[in-house]
Amino acid sequence: MLQHSDISLTALPGIPMIKPGDDLVAIIAGALEQTELKLQSHDVLVVTSKIISKSEGRFVRLADVQPGEEALRHAIITGKDPRIVELVLRESQEISREGVNTLIVRHKLGFVSANAGIDQSNLNGGDDQVLLLPVDPDASARAISEGLKAKTGVEIGIVISDSHGRPFRMGNVGVAIGAAGLPALRDLRGQPDLFGRTLKYTLQAFADMIASAAGLVSGEGAEGRPVVLVRGLAFSEGAGQASDLIRPIRQDLYR
Repeated sequence: MLQHSDISLTALPGIPMIKPGDDLVAIIAGALEQTELKLQSHDVLVVTSKIISKSEGRFVRLADVQPGEEALRHAIITGKDPRIVELVLRESQEISREGVNTLIVRHKLGFVSANAGIDQSNLNGGDDQVLLLPVDPDASARAISEGLKAKTGVEIGIVISDSHGRPFRMGNVGVAIGAAGLPALRDLRGQPDLFGRTLKYTLQAFADMIASAAGLVSGEGAEGRPVVLVRGLAFSEGAGQASDLIRPIRQDLYR
């Protein structure tokens, strides 16, 4: 557990290896029962996109993928497996940048990421299996939020997290690709700063900040801690969704 001032982050114990069709609401509720924690209003659960995808059966066997001409062309440029490139193209709106071992795309969900979020880490199917991102992470977040409310009577926030790189910084950080029950984007314009000046441009990527903080606890390797309870956050705005965080294409200078 990490704790600072009134905010704490606790990885839930006992989350098993997730399989297609698993009931994540029941699994998360069971994990909560193993702790002394009872859900409270304004709690937020950060759930990694990987276990959402696994429960939704978003596995693909590379042996079943036949790359087309476009995939073959980009595979030569990037040096990537043509079958993975084919899947990336299927999951994307457009290619943003490419180079040796690099394929940055605008995902069908609207955000820009490497390889359309397609991943092979922490899968027990060998090198022939990959995992796609959830079909609709905002809908998945709502389903978990509503399911836990039905079980506990408490309405909480849900953030579905993924790891993204950034064009202007080294390293990956956690971002929200799905959200429910909390504001994903907070508009702080009009509020005063320490000296009474009015904030004119400040939009806070609230759900991204929560996802990134949870990444300090959940990790990205063999930790096996895919659900983190974040407690102590204060917010009064209405609920939003992760799609609120996507910058309009006309404003995207890195396109």
